[in-house]
Amino acid sequence: MTEATFTLSAFGDEIAVKLHDQLRVLNDLRIPGLELRTVWGKNVLELDDEEARKVAELCASMGVRVNAIGSPIGKSPINGAMEEEFRKLDRILRTGEIVGTRRIRVFSYYPPDTSTNAHYDQYVEPAVERLAQLAGRAAAYGYQLMLENEKEIVGDTVARCTRIMQLLNHSNVCFVWDPANFVQVGEERVTERGWPLLGQYVGYVHIKDARLSDGSVCAAGEGDGQVPELLTRLREAGYQGVLALEPHLAIAGHSSGFSGPEGMAYAAQALRRVMAQVGCVEASG
Repeated sequence: MTEATFTLSAFGDEIAVKLHDQLRVLNDLRIPGLELRTVWGKNVLELDDEEARKVAELCASMGVRVNAIGSPIGKSPINGAMEEEFRKLDRILRTGEIVGTRRIRVFSYYPPDTSTNAHYDQYVEPAVERLAQLAGRAAAYGYQLMLENEKEIVGDTVARCTRIMQLLNHSNVCFVWDPANFVQVGEERVTERGWPLLGQYVGYVHIKDARLSDGSVCAAGEGDGQVPELLTRLREAGYQGVLALEPHLAIAGHSSGFSGPEGMAYAAQALRRVMAQVGCVEASG
């Protein structure tokens, strides 16, 4: 079995609005990677070529690489026009080319009624159809799509995420495991139950935890997301990939969150503590 190594990354907009401030804190915390979602108050989808080049130049000058783009693609109505989704994807692919990453985070769409997820099963196949079209378009340009579980979208529970990945079965699509998001839709013992079903698809991990009692977000190992168990499973599988900090410790919004420099430092410390406890090796640089 290949020895597992874990590369730390973080959502910079959880730290500060200005990119320079985001990168300075990442350097201080010895976190080599950036999850690009919002900079200078603009969502990555809104960046033009010139702004994307500024991101690339500043990251290069400060020794931080863009590991993935945290796009909002798929956080839109499942019955919306695909032409608009293609437009968004094309813009994100262009930004990815400029900043130097081929990994794009996506979601599996909002059903018409999000007041309850009791009827979401009927939207699995339509979601897969839309994702397959996006995956084909991304594959033509050499990009990987990373599907994240999330509240209020079709892929919210372990069962639906598993079904989506089984039906999608696309070589350039992997699964992004977010422990807190699973907990917030009521998934108990999520690693214990979910890993046998989803482990084979996992290609990326977002690190935040949450409590089943009230859905509140917390740092790794402080909630019910079974983060130590997840890292153990990844280590045993020989995972060679990213752990992306998305702590949401100050603000836990549906489309973004905020932790501030101190919150990110606390989240990084908590993650490293759990990694040490279960024998995970952090990649250097």
